Amino acid sequence: MMKFLSQVGDYVKEAGQAAKYIGQGMAVTFDHMRRRPITVQYPYEKLIPSERFRGRIHFEFDKCISCEVCVRVCPINLPVVDWEFNAEIKKKELRSYSIDFGVCIFCGNCVEFCPTNCLSMTEEYDLTVYDRHQLNFDNVAMGRMPTKVTEDPMVTPLRELAYLPKGEMEPHNVSHTERRAGKRPEEIIDEAMSDPKPPASESE
Repeated sequence: MMKFLSQVGDYVKEAGQAAKYIGQGMAVTFDHMRRRPITVQYPYEKLIPSERFRGRIHFEFDKCISCEVCVRVCPINLPVVDWEFNAEIKKKELRSYSIDFGVCIFCGNCVEFCPTNCLSMTEEYDLTVYDRHQLNFDNVAMGRMPTKVTEDPMVTPLRELAYLPKGEMEPHNVSHTERRAGKRPEEIIDEAMSDPKPPASESE
């Protein structure tokens, strides 16, 4: 008799725990049902990357001086700079330049420290290929002009939620040309320059 009662007690306890977990799961479900949908119908709709987005690196062959600063500042020594020394003009001549984007961590150090600004970050993030070796871009592939979401006629550009104008909660109803929320960095600098703080007194 005691064994039967113990089994019934365990069954009731397990049933109570199951009901508790189901209730927790349904609470999360109902909470999301009250939120607005944020689904993007990719690839027909794409979010506009943020202003400082670090995508595929663009390379300008004519500006490169083969200084190899990008190699030294890269955390994984990734860029491959192939050059030869021209004794007539006593300068390095670049032969080829490549970066393996399958290994790149997109930290942006090479772009930031390049003395001639021959490297720049783009908005491209779709680098899908069937073979990882195809992600090793040479100077020709990196020199291709980047594509922008806002300039692709086959894609509907959508603002990211943080960049929607004030009061807007649905990116489908906002044109990508409308002003974003908040102030731009240059506007903040202009305000700071036009309204400088009064100098602190000597007593302070």
